This record gives sequence, structure tokens and C-alpha cells, in this order.
Amino acid sequence: MKYDVLVLGAGMVGVSSALHLQARGRSVVLFDRQAAGLETSFGNAGIIQREAVRPYAFPRALSVIAGAATNRRLDVRYHAAALRHVAGPLLRYFNHSASAPYARIAADYASMIAMSIDTHAELIRAAQAESLVKKQGWLMLMRSEKNLAAAFAEADLLHRENGVNHRKLNRAELAALEPGIAKDQLAGAVHWTDPWTLRSPGELVQAYAALFTQRGGEMRLGDALSLEKQAEGWQVRTQSGETVTAKEVVIALGPWTTRLTERFGFAPPMFVKRGYHMHYAALPDRKLAHWVLDEERGYLVAPMKDGLRLTTGAELALLDSPSTPTQLRDAEPVARDLLPLGDRVDAVPWKGARPCMPDMKPVIGAVPGVEGMWCAFGHGHQGFTLGPATGELLAALMTGETPHIDMQPFSPARRF
Repeated sequence: MKYDVLVLGAGMVGVSSALHLQARGRSVVLFDRQAAGLETSFGNAGIIQREAVRPYAFPRALSVIAGAATNRRLDVRYHAAALRHVAGPLLRYFNHSASAPYARIAADYASMIAMSIDTHAELIRAAQAESLVKKQGWLMLMRSEKNLAAAFAEADLLHRENGVNHRKLNRAELAALEPGIAKDQLAGAVHWTDPWTLRSPGELVQAYAALFTQRGGEMRLGDALSLEKQAEGWQVRTQSGETVTAKEVVIALGPWTTRLTERFGFAPPMFVKRGYHMHYAALPDRKLAHWVLDEERGYLVAPMKDGLRLTTGAELALLDSPSTPTQLRDAEPVARDLLPLGDRVDAVPWKGARPCMPDMKPVIGAVPGVEGMWCAFGHGHQGFTLGPATGELLAALMTGETPHIDMQPFSPARRF
């Protein structure tokens, strides 16, 4: 079983990379410990966020930092035991979030976000996955008139600078669009109209993986940490003990990436933001048609195939530390007071981890000093959005094409 490229990781980024390499004539094997789309790509909010041209910055306002320090905010929580392990990356994150460096980072980041809808659309058509997609955007709900005005101003700025489209909704217009929401608690909303939403994000990854195999690709199961360098390239062992070899390898293991790359001398300062979700039954007399973010509280509710999915903000914790879904517990009554949430559907909350870099940009390209090793990880909150764009850009680099955008800002050799 010899291939041109071994792709480790069958989430959105890995599957998309495999498809784009395959389209360029490479023989590709996709390798993971389980079926495609069952880790971080499964539990996200299911939005292709064309509006997300500015990555999530570290808060700079002292009032926000002080509030987060109490560990009671809904949007961010932390494990005290994890702070000494992530203090260095978080300090770099804070520094990169200052106005001057952040402006440069946002410009680089926006160049990839601009590719998100088109690159997904191509794969959605090919995979015949249109039934999973809604092209109606999503709603950013605002509770105060002051914050609503600021949100409208920010939306106008993004439209002028990045071509992001939106509608401004006052309370009455929001109530007409979504009568199931308790409108008296809200001043209005920004309706981001460009993004697409997915009724089951994990199923979209699985549809892309099925397209990969239909086109002749191979999917194998095993432990990616079994990767070894061989004279002829790279080698891993499957669950059944077989050996798979390839000339080149792509590491797309999300939050687990650096556990593997550090063995080969590449250990950038990645940290994780964990998140949780729970599904709820819909109420028969109140409906929710759009994905909605309660911006001032910090949770999102999405009408998914399996029910109304409540997703939390960020939890700063070590990757493998025990589940602590306190954000979900505390967000649930707030969400129930505003939105039509029925009984819990899931037996236990789902937990996942977002792989984050201090400079807020993904890492895409050749691993420094390791011949034949490439990587694609560190997308933070936007791995689902940017997976197909990443796959196209990485495949261009690996096959000697000129990528559509400047890839230097995303280079693994950059200073983090």
C-alpha cells in the first residue's frame, strides 16, 4: 500500500486537503483513528462564516479581562491548573491583539475567509450535499441599543472594507423574522446574509470523505502517532497491523497536531479553546429558523438536524483534562429565557477543542527542516469554514502551483 501522500486527520481540513491533492493527480490515503468528521468538525456551530474576516482577538479592555478573571462569564472560562501551561502562548496572543499587529493579522486572515464560500460550494456540488445547506445567513442578537448601534457600525465597516453583506434589524423587524424569540429582551440584530449554515456539519465532512473514496481515494484507520520516517518516505500502521507508506505526509490532526510534529522538532506554541454543545427538542408553538448568537452573553443556538444545538464559547483548559461543562450549564437557563428550547436530547454534553495559534492564523505549508512533511492546523474557531480553502492552498504549494493568495503569513516557518 504505497501512495504519493498520506493525510493524517479526517476532519474538515484533512478531508479537504485529501480531495484537492487527489484532484491534482496525487494518489492519497486518508488516515484517522475513527471515521471522518467525528471530532472537532462534528461539534461546531455549522456555519461557513464568510463574515468572519476578523479573527477572535484577546480582550484588551481591563473591564473585560477583570470579568473573565472571576471565571463567571458565559463566553469564556478557564482551568486554573492549565494557566501555567498556556501562559506563554496567551501572552503572545495578547500582544498580537494590540491594534497595529492585529490590523495586519486581520488583513491576512480576510484573504482566506474570502475563499470560504466558493471553495465549499465546489465540494458541496460535487458531493451532492445541497440538502444539508441553508443559504440564509445567521443572526447576531443584541440586547442594548448602545451595543446594537456599535454592531451596525462595525457591520458597515466590514462591508466597506471586505465586501461583507448584512441587514440591520430593529426589534420589530427581528420579531417578524423570528417570532419565536422573546423580542422584549432584545434591541435588534445584525443579519449576516453571506454565510451558509449546515443542518449537520459532521455529515458534510462525511459527504466530502465519501466523495474522496468515490474518486478512488483510500480511507484507513489507525493511530497517527505511529508515523515513522523511512528511507522511501513515511509509514504508519493500521488497526489491523498493516503498513501504509507514502512519499509525503500531511499532518492535519487539529489540536493533536503538535503531539506528533514535536517528535520531528516542530513544536509551535499552540493552545486549545475547548467548547461544548447540547441538543434540545423544539417547542411545538415556537420555532427557530435561523442560527442565532446571543452576542452579549456568549452562546449560540442553531436549528440542527438533531435538535436545537446550544454551543458554548471558549474554555481554556488542557486538551485531555476532564470535561467541565459549566458554561453549558450556566448558558442553558439564559438561552431558555430567550429562545424556544425544549427538553435536553443528548445524554451527556459533547466536548471538543479548537486548535489556536497566538497570532490567530492557521499554519499551512512545509514543516521546517523535515523533508516531505507538510501541515495544516491551527484554525481556531474557523476550521470548518476554512477547510476547503486550506486544502486548495496546501495542494497548490505541494504541487508547485501558485496559490491564489500570499501564503507567507501562514507559513510554518514564521515567528509565532
